[in-house]
Amino acid sequence: MAEGNLALVTLLAVVVGLFVGAILIIVTTTATLHAWGDVFSAPGHAFGVTFSTLGHAYGALFTGSIFSPSAVGHAISTGSGWTTAFTPISETLVSATPLILAGTGVALGFSTGVFNIGGQGQYICGAIAATYVGFAVHLPLLLHLPLVVIAGAAGGAFAGFIPGILKATTGAHEVIVTIMLNYVFLYLLDYLLTTPPLQQPGQSNAISRTIPQSAQLPHLLGSGLRVNFGLIIALAVAAGMSWFMRRSTLGFQFKVIGSNPAAGRTAGMDARLATVLVLTISGALVGLAGMTTLAGTDFFISSGYGGSNGFNGITVALLGRNRPLGVVLGSLLFAALSTGGRYMQATTGIPIDLTTVIQAVIVFMVATPALVREIFHLRQGRTGKILLFTKGWAG
Repeated sequence: MAEGNLALVTLLAVVVGLFVGAILIIVTTTATLHAWGDVFSAPGHAFGVTFSTLGHAYGALFTGSIFSPSAVGHAISTGSGWTTAFTPISETLVSATPLILAGTGVALGFSTGVFNIGGQGQYICGAIAATYVGFAVHLPLLLHLPLVVIAGAAGGAFAGFIPGILKATTGAHEVIVTIMLNYVFLYLLDYLLTTPPLQQPGQSNAISRTIPQSAQLPHLLGSGLRVNFGLIIALAVAAGMSWFMRRSTLGFQFKVIGSNPAAGRTAGMDARLATVLVLTISGALVGLAGMTTLAGTDFFISSGYGGSNGFNGITVALLGRNRPLGVVLGSLLFAALSTGGRYMQATTGIPIDLTTVIQAVIVFMVATPALVREIFHLRQGRTGKILLFTKGWAG
C-alpha cells in the first residue's frame, strides 16, 4: 500500500476512534441521557445538550494538550502569561519524547522481523544506568550529561543484547525471552532501590538518589516549561533511523533479512549477527527513552519506574507502521490524548479512561486496514491510490 494510502487509512482510524469516544460520552453522561429520554417531546434540546457535551469534552481535550485560545489571547494582549499559554503543548511534547524513542526502537525490530516485546525492561535498564552515572560521576555539565546519555543507551543495549545473543546461539524465541526479561529487570529495580548505593540515603522507601543539575537535560523554552533537550534527541534519533534504514548498507541488510531470510542467506548475509545487532540497537533506543524521562523531568527513579512507556512504544510503532515519521506522529497523538485526557477529566468529570479507549480503537483500526476500507467504502484505483466512495457519491 502506498504511503498516501497508509496516511489516509490512519487518518480515518483516528476519525473512527473519536467517533467511538463521542458515543461513549453520550451514553455515559447523565445530562445527555436525561435529554435523550425526552427526545420525542424536545428533540432540539436533546441534540443541543449532546453537541454541547461533546464540544466541552473535545474542547477540553484540545485545550489540555495543545493550547487554550483564551490563554493565548490573554498573553498577546498583556504581553505576559506565555508560560501558562504554552504549558499544554509543552506537557504533550514531554510525554511524547520517550514514546518517540521507545517506538523507534521497537519499530526497528519489527521492520527487521524481530519482535522486541522487552521495551519495559530496556527502559528500566536505561534509567538505572543513567541514574548511577548521574549521581556517581562528578563532572561539568558538558562532560557529565553526554556520559548520562551514553549510559542510558548502554543500559538499554545490554538488556537488548541478552535476548539477541540467546536467539542467535540457542534459537530461543525473542518474544518469550524479552517478555520474561521485563519481569527480571522490574524486580531487579525493586532490589536495587532498597540497597546502597542506588537507594537514597536516609530513606526506607524504594527511591533512588537524585541526579545533580549537571546530569539534567536543559529546558528548551525556559524553566517554566518542562519540554527539554530530550525532545531534540528523540527527533534526531528518529531522523537518523530513517536514514539508516533507507540509505545504509547495514539497514538494507536488516530489511532483506527481515522480509526474506532465505534470500539474505543466499546473498551471504549473517542472519544471526543481524538479530543480535537489531535487538541491541533497539534496546539502546528504548534505553534512551528511560534516560530522557529521568534526566529531563523526574531526576530520580522509584519502584515501577516508567509506567507503561516501554509497552506503549509497541503501540506507537504499530500505529506508525514501523516508519520513524509515523512513530513521531503516533507518539504526538498518544501524548496529546493522555495529556488532554487529564485536563478533560479535571474540567468536565469525564474519566481519562475514555482516551485509553480512543487509543485502543485507533490502533485496532490501523491494524485492520481492510475494515477501514469497508467502513468508508474505500477502493483501490488503477493508479494504486485509494478512492473514497459512498453510495451517494458513486451515483
